[in-house]
Amino acid sequence: MNKVGINQSNYLPWKGYFDIIHDVDVFIFYDDVKYTKNDWRNRNKIKGTNGSFWLSVPVSKESVRLRIDQVQLKDPSWQAKHFESIKSHYLNAPHFDEFIEFLASIYKRKVWTNLSELNHYTIKEICKLLGIKTEFLLSSDFELQGKKTDRLISLLKQIDAEYFLTGPKAKEYIEEQKFVEAGIELRYKDYSGYPEYNQLWGKFDHNVSIIDVLLNCGEKSPYYIWDWRELIEDQSS
Repeated sequence: MNKVGINQSNYLPWKGYFDIIHDVDVFIFYDDVKYTKNDWRNRNKIKGTNGSFWLSVPVSKESVRLRIDQVQLKDPSWQAKHFESIKSHYLNAPHFDEFIEFLASIYKRKVWTNLSELNHYTIKEICKLLGIKTEFLLSSDFELQGKKTDRLISLLKQIDAEYFLTGPKAKEYIEEQKFVEAGIELRYKDYSGYPEYNQLWGKFDHNVSIIDVLLNCGEKSPYYIWDWRELIEDQSS
């Protein structure tokens, strides 16, 4: 079965984003749609001494009139600031040293000028660290027809998708009957039940960047994203 996930690219996404990527054969970056302000496209949260806080990549005011893949990053000074912020708050995390080179590859070795390119690079590299082998495609490489649900189905049909996995919030706008008519199985990811791990800085927060999982859990990170479900299934069988 050809399982497919589609989503806009996010900046250093949370673990649920990678949970979906792990569960599909093909993941498509849906970045030829309008950029949305104050969303996950250019920001995410990490933990600090006073709890969770935002790391935001600065974009110009004109970005709200552009597609995500058209958003340019003009002032690179944020890169050093984000690197130092992650370093200062996670220096004592158990696995910080294991990922310092990865962080340097993002913030020290390249000047990013396009938001989508930044997001695609970081997501793909994190997938390598997690052992995820899903294929990545770009929606902009396809000729898409219609709007909203019709546009998604147009994309899915072009890659012969049999199964579409998306997040639970998609229930608010997806027209489910159209998937039935297209013969594509529609599933919503269940984000409940994620186990907690030893997280720095106070009360546990699930809704933070994958960086928090990697630096605190290291090679055990996959367990806290998807492997824990298999353990529960084995215990109940």
